[in-house]
Amino acid sequence: MATIAIIGDVGGCLEQLAAAVDALDDPAAVVVQVGDLVDRGPDSSGVLSYVADRLAGPRWVQLIGNHDAQYLGLEPFWPERLPDADAARLRDWWRRERLQVAAAVRTGDGEELLVTHAGLSRWAWGELGEPVTASTAAALLNTRPEPVLWHAEGPLWTEAPTALYPQWLEDGPPMPFSQVHGHSTIIDWDRRAWRCRERIRDRSTVDWDARHTVTRAGGARFVAVDPRHGTTGAPQWSPLILRDATLLD
Repeated sequence: MATIAIIGDVGGCLEQLAAAVDALDDPAAVVVQVGDLVDRGPDSSGVLSYVADRLAGPRWVQLIGNHDAQYLGLEPFWPERLPDADAARLRDWWRRERLQVAAAVRTGDGEELLVTHAGLSRWAWGELGEPVTASTAAALLNTRPEPVLWHAEGPLWTEAPTALYPQWLEDGPPMPFSQVHGHSTIIDWDRRAWRCRERIRDRSTVDWDARHTVTRAGGARFVAVDPRHGTTGAPQWSPLILRDATLLD
């Protein structure tokens, strides 16, 4: 068992990433970063260099986000492009499987969590064959099933307020395990306002200081950890810290 710190979208904000890692009180903590290392913020190149120094070790799990995936041959959507060397670094990490699609964690009280960039929609779950455990879902996603990965409702792209949460709250099979994701939120943090319908709001709690939300979905839950750093970094936020947890193979 270990301390596992799940860090939300970085978006080129090196100072915020480094400060969060430096603040971890367990030197053996395992970091799972949910992707979107680049774009928006002031130092995407610095973020990639910072992560490169840690990827070789066993205590850093790097997931891929949709902004990172632009450099894997997809149609670009962000107007400011990375330098060629940074783009090549992302492609190299993908080829060598340093970038993963998903991770699975078991908490100290036995809850299984699937960690992805945007979340596993019910549609994507069905395309994977309806796995019943987070570890199986992560293993299937890490085989990189392209029709699922690049789909608008796939784990790099699905939107929490309009697709991810509503799908799992519809009638049908319940969500079989809990999920942690970044990418999108049901809160406008700067305005301190909700960005979702009342049905989702009634199932949700908010940690305003950490910039996390928890939304119940049957017997499972969603934990959203994107701090929405924007161009300058969130004024206050923190990773999701799981004590006595296990990173599942």
